[in-house]
Amino acid sequence: MNKTFLLLILSFCTLTFSQDKYSYKTEINELNNETEEVPFAVIENVPVYKGCDKNMKNSALRKCMNSKISDLVAKNFNSSLAYTLGLPVGKVRISVTFKINQEGNIIDIKANASHPYLEKEAIRVVKLIPKMKPGMVRGKAVTVPYSLPIMIQVDNSKKDKKTNKKEAVNTPDNFPV
Repeated sequence: MNKTFLLLILSFCTLTFSQDKYSYKTEINELNNETEEVPFAVIENVPVYKGCDKNMKNSALRKCMNSKISDLVAKNFNSSLAYTLGLPVGKVRISVTFKINQEGNIIDIKANASHPYLEKEAIRVVKLIPKMKPGMVRGKAVTVPYSLPIMIQVDNSKKDKKTNKKEAVNTPDNFPV
């Protein structure tokens, strides 16, 4: 009886969670008719980040853009801020969303983190992303939403080393807005 019940549930889940067999182009057509915003995952021509070859295939441009944005965040994010805020040891996740508009500018930046100063720092860094060639669908520029997870590792050994240099780190009192 238990095996039959388990088989029935497994069959139901497989049917329920299986992917539809329609093309992404159908989804783009539906989305584009309703709005000028197309998700990064299904965009026909992704936005082109400065330094990425616009002659690359779409999948290579996606990887290039992701890599360039990750590099920019890694170089400019003040991870020392996590130690000055007294955050607990472990991984700290900051979720950032923004849009690349029809002109290639970064707009609507939103961040969610365990501390408001981490959110401000994430927004500051995302504002450093240069203007891009906008995403395109059927030759028309569209707005493309983008999600960026930022992970910071907080551990005690770094915290102890940073305490002597606390003045050089942006603290809540001198944090740039």
